[in-house]
Amino acid sequence: MKFSRLRLLGFKSFVEPGEFVIERGLTGIVGPNGCGKSNLVEALRWVMGESSYKNMRASGMDDVIFSGSGTRPARNTAEVTLFLDNSDRSAPAAFNDADELQVSRRIEREAGSLYRINGKEARAKDVQLLFADQSTGARSPSMVGQGRIGELIQAKPQ
Repeated sequence: MKFSRLRLLGFKSFVEPGEFVIERGLTGIVGPNGCGKSNLVEALRWVMGESSYKNMRASGMDDVIFSGSGTRPARNTAEVTLFLDNSDRSAPAAFNDADELQVSRRIEREAGSLYRINGKEARAKDVQLLFADQSTGARSPSMVGQGRIGELIQAKPQ
């Protein structure tokens, strides 16, 4: 299984629908300050089952929903969908009957999150297990969040 696309709607700074193609190999996200680089990484973590709002740089999980701006009203929902290329049939048996998997998470303000795998309602644990079987997930060291490189550089030997 490989990440192929990420679709966002109303997630943090991504108020309008946006879709990002994730090419094979190493992917880096670059751009000027404030363009949403960290929000993309957090969207990946969130759709893969991140349960700690603190790890999302938020004071509550509803903070992942676009909160409005001077020119745009706040949204009441946010949704992230991760598309996975499963043409190699490496997904767990329960999900291994399609070339592409879709994992989505939707949150409504003050109502909580709902997960879906290929359009069917799923538990957070099901999503977390899907990615754990692939040695990745919301807390994978392969996804480097904001400030993490600086922390490593500044770390003292123990």
